[in-house]
Amino acid sequence: MSSDKARPGASGRAGDLAKAATAELDAQGLIVSWTLAAQRLLGYRAEEILHHPAAELLALPGDKERAAAVAAWCRTGDGWGGSVAARHRDGRDLQLAVQVTPVLDGAGGERWSVFALEEWRTPGGGVNQLMLEPFLAHAPVGMAVLDTELRYVWVNDVLERLIPLERRLGRTVDQVLPPLEAEAFHERMLRVLRTGTPVMDYEFRSPTYADPSQERAYSASFFGLTDPQGRRIGIWYMVIDVTERWRAQERLALLNDASARIGSTLDVTRTAQELAEVAVPALADFVAVDLLDSVLRGDEPVPGPVDSSLLMRRCGQQSVNEGCPEAGLAVGEAVRRSPASPVTRCLLAGESLVETALDQASSAWVTEDPARGAVIRAYGFRSVMVAPVQARGVTLGAATFFRSRRLGPFTADDVRLAEELVARAAVCVDNARRYTRERTAARVMQQNLLPHELTGGSALEVASWYFPADAPSGVGGDWFDVIPLSGARVALVVGDVVGHGINAAATMGRLRTAVHTLANLDLPPDELLARLDDLVIGLVKAYGAEPAPDTENATVAATFMGATCLYVVYDPVSRRCCLARAGHLPPAVAGPDGTVELVDLPAGPPLGLGSLPFEAVERELPEGSLLALYTNGLIETCDPDIGVGLARLCGALTPPGAPLADIGGRVVKALLTGPPSDDAALLLARTRALGAHQVASWDLPADPAVVGNARALAGRQLAAWGMEELQFTTELVVSELVTNAIRHGTGPITLRLIRQDGLICEVSDGGSTAPHLRHARTTDEGGRGLFIIAQMTRRWGTRYTPTGKIIWAEQDLPSEGDAE
Repeated sequence: MSSDKARPGASGRAGDLAKAATAELDAQGLIVSWTLAAQRLLGYRAEEILHHPAAELLALPGDKERAAAVAAWCRTGDGWGGSVAARHRDGRDLQLAVQVTPVLDGAGGERWSVFALEEWRTPGGGVNQLMLEPFLAHAPVGMAVLDTELRYVWVNDVLERLIPLERRLGRTVDQVLPPLEAEAFHERMLRVLRTGTPVMDYEFRSPTYADPSQERAYSASFFGLTDPQGRRIGIWYMVIDVTERWRAQERLALLNDASARIGSTLDVTRTAQELAEVAVPALADFVAVDLLDSVLRGDEPVPGPVDSSLLMRRCGQQSVNEGCPEAGLAVGEAVRRSPASPVTRCLLAGESLVETALDQASSAWVTEDPARGAVIRAYGFRSVMVAPVQARGVTLGAATFFRSRRLGPFTADDVRLAEELVARAAVCVDNARRYTRERTAARVMQQNLLPHELTGGSALEVASWYFPADAPSGVGGDWFDVIPLSGARVALVVGDVVGHGINAAATMGRLRTAVHTLANLDLPPDELLARLDDLVIGLVKAYGAEPAPDTENATVAATFMGATCLYVVYDPVSRRCCLARAGHLPPAVAGPDGTVELVDLPAGPPLGLGSLPFEAVERELPEGSLLALYTNGLIETCDPDIGVGLARLCGALTPPGAPLADIGGRVVKALLTGPPSDDAALLLARTRALGAHQVASWDLPADPAVVGNARALAGRQLAAWGMEELQFTTELVVSELVTNAIRHGTGPITLRLIRQDGLICEVSDGGSTAPHLRHARTTDEGGRGLFIIAQMTRRWGTRYTPTGKIIWAEQDLPSEGDAE
């Protein structure tokens, strides 16, 4: 007989470990009560054993003497528990786990209640149930035993501290545990009883019984209980507090989620919204992210603390309530900050601030604004935490976290987690701010490089569309322009630079400037492209001439190499159009009759190759014809087959008499079926013609005597046009230009006046000698003609033709005020 003094309260527990056999003994040790469970355990019926000494059931010699000693000891103590060898009615020995507890009857007599069950042993036979019970009772994990009806029959100290014994023993799981927890336990215990297979590591969250406002995480494992014959007699489970592990896993998962979701775009507002979305509901029930207005503009924030004078805007917010009704602000609105608000204090201190228990009655931040206080009370905000959004040593704003539904206030671990989230988001916000600054600079640069307003004067009606492939930045390399030339002519140009982005935009600006400069020389299209090609070759060599060219130089050189260009000159007087291209797609022409064709124009090599010459084509266009110049990004978006894109373009250019805005809209809709993979540009121009009432021309002999006649012809024409105010200046210009043509050129000589948005005077001759402006000395008799012309007209110049040259000068038309 082995013994173990029963700890207080252990007598009830040991007897309840399963369906134990019970009996009662009187003061002499005679059996006075015998249960059916005892009959099933030892085989004796009540009539066979009642009033017999209990010592007769002992199996080992010497146990009777020890039993008397135990009885004497029990009379002075609280009871006894231990292992006893007993003899079954059929003669076999049983090892029983026994507990003896003193019981007082109504007369004050002495009685003993005995609880017994067959002992479970390890395979080695050395450890029994009652030997383990003290260790299990004091184990640092929660343990409980339930019968097959899922009623509690035993719990250890850990679970007893959570729910007292009187609220557990004899009750079912459904009666003891919270509904959701009870449902999960019930389902898993039934599974173990049905299959015998343990259920391991079921994790759940539950409020603590000591403080329902706190929530902890637990892991439960369920096992079956069987008797020596293999019959299932109950369930036992073990519960471990895994709150710290759960929180660590949650923090790691949240940080991983933040790394994947925050900073998906280079947009400041979107990044702030992503921070709010990641933190709700994982960390808080409502999150607001407020950033400095200067951050949204891309400006560099001022180092140091942020006071209440700097404007802040709401950039992101998220709530467990749909629509963020507690926000009070929409994204983009200015944030009002009082001196007492946690945001103001956080920004001034430059560190996180936490109010674990928000005092809704006395907090100045709550009470100074009745509307805010009403919202805080209405949504039950209990705890608030504010973390500064800081990156690279500067403060960008603040993130505010509130809890209302979530159990527990913000803890030190929550602060560290929030700071880690905000720090990651702050770097992304600062990157987005820097990108915003660079994008704004690039947009300003491109806006300055591209024409602000296109006008074809009286020669063309023009309209344009531009779609950069780099849509977020709006910066690309395709370009177009409309350039007024001498003689009322207009040049149309469209080009395509390799790549897109700021390098392509910068390259585009240089090429556009070069074309403008060459166009002012009144060069024919083919010669202009040849000179532009020479320029590009020189630039490519300059960027590639470094001994070890860096990536930036290589990128810039690549944008020049392979650029394409189409250059068109239209003359409204002759209605003739001269075209040349450098590797660019041919223009489309829609006639007034509705026919559309692609101009058969030699392709020429792209700029920068210098291998083949450029060829020009000249053709006459009826008045009202529509010219369409475009880049390959427009054509190739709808279909990889360029023929399909060209066919769609031609189909969308009709009817030619429709407004250019409508025609351009149809073209864009037909071709840009999705975001362009390359920059796309479209330039539409409808031709106009100058009538006979706007042009006057005379052929003159190469005779000095004709100068006076030329002045008279010009004077009469000005009178017919009602432009007498310009007669003196015009006669002087005609006199000087005709005299120069007779003196320095060869015949034939032609004088032409063109009335457009200005008065143009042209004198052509068959010579190729270029005039130049001289600054004559006081003793010189001549050489002042072109100098006088330059002073009296808005501009003048020379252009060459296949048969000679033309010297021209332009004057502004008199205004109505001048006429009066």
